[in-house]
Amino acid sequence: MFTLSRDSFQRLVLTSEDGVSHAGVEPIRAFPLSDPGRALSICDADGREIAFIDDLSQLPPSIRETIEGELAQREFVPTILRIINTPPETEPAHWHVETDRGITTFQLDSEDYVHRHDTWHFSIVDSRGIRYHIPDARRLDHHSRRVLDRFI
Repeated sequence: MFTLSRDSFQRLVLTSEDGVSHAGVEPIRAFPLSDPGRALSICDADGREIAFIDDLSQLPPSIRETIEGELAQREFVPTILRIINTPPETEPAHWHVETDRGITTFQLDSEDYVHRHDTWHFSIVDSRGIRYHIPDARRLDHHSRRVLDRFI
């Protein structure tokens, strides 16, 4: 097993069982939307995997909490609660939405950036690379579901 700590620059440091330290490591989820608690890599500052975690829930609480805190800071994936406008079917399209983090407007450069993961689960990537999440479109209001109908 490894340990995690912070150095004087507040970088995350992984120390392996044999005492080798890696400063500036980053946890990365393999499946951040579909299975966020499984298949995580801890990569060094050059992006090379130095540890693999099959199941986050199997880690000691102190390590799990450190990883979850780091991921929460790195990952900004607002959940769309409502689509306020009716975005045009032409591209680029401006979407005005209400998320769990507030109301925002973003540009969608292509309909190819609306991903359906299963029947009701969507993710949208805007022109700045910010991902938005719709875990269950059935929970959206009628207008929002109608906007998403063209992507089903």
